[in-house]
Amino acid sequence: MTLKAIIFGSIGTLTETSELQRAAFNAAFAEVGLDWDWDADSYRNLVAGGASGGEQRIAAYAEARDETLTDGQAAQIHARKSALFQQAMAAGVAPNPGVVALIEAARAAGLKIGFASTTSAANIDAMFAATAPALTRAHFDAVMDADGVANGKPAPDVYLEVARRLGVAASEALAIEDTLQSAASPRAAGMATLIVPGMIARGQDFAEFATVETLEGFTLDDAVELLETRVADAA
Repeated sequence: MTLKAIIFGSIGTLTETSELQRAAFNAAFAEVGLDWDWDADSYRNLVAGGASGGEQRIAAYAEARDETLTDGQAAQIHARKSALFQQAMAAGVAPNPGVVALIEAARAAGLKIGFASTTSAANIDAMFAATAPALTRAHFDAVMDADGVANGKPAPDVYLEVARRLGVAASEALAIEDTLQSAASPRAAGMATLIVPGMIARGQDFAEFATVETLEGFTLDDAVELLETRVADAA
């Protein structure tokens, strides 16, 4: 099987934003008078808990504390958090080590590059503005956001749609994710999957997935080897 595409799956695979995200959540909570404070461990546990997306994590946290939010309040808090996060991103952030080098090597070799995210379009726009000029939307042949599919991760929908837009089969793509929860999505789509753990995912058990600490030094040959291993395991 020939490697034809590399698909990145979350903002965290491209740039480290965990602390900016956590700070934005806490600021949004304070603005509406909630005495919630997500420290690093709490936030890590919430991400590992399986809720997909910030709005769902807010609702799950309220339920766990036996607190009742008003109708639509979780969505409102999450929208404010997103605005605060985008403001913080405006100061600029650096792409993760090795990301740009891998993308440029892949493009030079004729591979397609996708971004299979289920965050908001506004968050994606903010990220690309923050990582420019080192990393921009122009590096990608297909970019998906939360509005693109009905079912978010861990459902495979977003990866299958990105593969369709790239014109490749799922078996011809390598997916890169940063948490176990997100990695379940490309696995369900039938893609070879590599996890590069973000700060928020450190300590998770990645035994079922190929894992590297950083993409720095990760080559196209490494990507091809992962794809071939996936094909051999499926045989």
